[in-house]
Amino acid sequence: MAAKGNPENLSLVVHGAGDLRLENYPIPEPGPNEVLLKMHSVGICGSDVHYWQHGRIGKFVVEKPTVLGHEASGTVAKVGSLVKHLKPGDRVAIEPGATRETDEFCKIGRYNLSPTIFFSATPPDDGNLCRFYKHNADFCYPIGLVSLLVAKAMGAAQVVMTDLSSSRLSKAKEVGADLVLQVTKETPKEVARKVEGLLGCQPDVTIECTGAEACIQTGIYATASGGTVVLVGLGSEMNTVPLLDAALREVDIRGVFRYCN
Repeated sequence: MAAKGNPENLSLVVHGAGDLRLENYPIPEPGPNEVLLKMHSVGICGSDVHYWQHGRIGKFVVEKPTVLGHEASGTVAKVGSLVKHLKPGDRVAIEPGATRETDEFCKIGRYNLSPTIFFSATPPDDGNLCRFYKHNADFCYPIGLVSLLVAKAMGAAQVVMTDLSSSRLSKAKEVGADLVLQVTKETPKEVARKVEGLLGCQPDVTIECTGAEACIQTGIYATASGGTVVLVGLGSEMNTVPLLDAALREVDIRGVFRYCN
């Protein structure tokens, strides 16, 4: 797959656990419903680190060279013949998945659960930590909002953000967080109590974006009785969590598999 003589599309490729290489791939040609993107920014997700360090996440195993990266934005360089809503020069955020065919999950609007879906940087599909990348045009949007902004836009009265990093919390405050809490060495229950102290109540909804066991525990302890914990981050296959606490207080735990709309 690597094009040795083509220096135009430098890509970050994982070949297996601990084996990460920079390789030149050919610049892809977009199909009728696709766009070619000149990549601008690609975040490093925890899953990228897992594939690099361990060669797998659960059932997803690196069995052939795979380009990493899926948290990305870029500029449209070329459009396919049937693409009408985008043009060269448009800046877009990439929903890093696309359905290969229409099935029952697609028909009910839950296409992210389709067994035939393509996911960027999830073996065996290549990602977009490269200079040029083609993608289904229907899954390229004007630059979008992060969970915090979406929560505010959907009517959340107050949003408190927690993190280990003060710089990340400063950015969260800058873009609209009502309250921030820097976590140091507190236990999950202690963090939960601090969140309640900041808000003056327990949150109705907690969105957990790290996948870390302690953070999942914190989310359950922090959430109000009858509330919902949404697990966005992917961590270990098995986690120890306070299920009894969730059950007795009727805290719903919901999973999110990648992206939908």
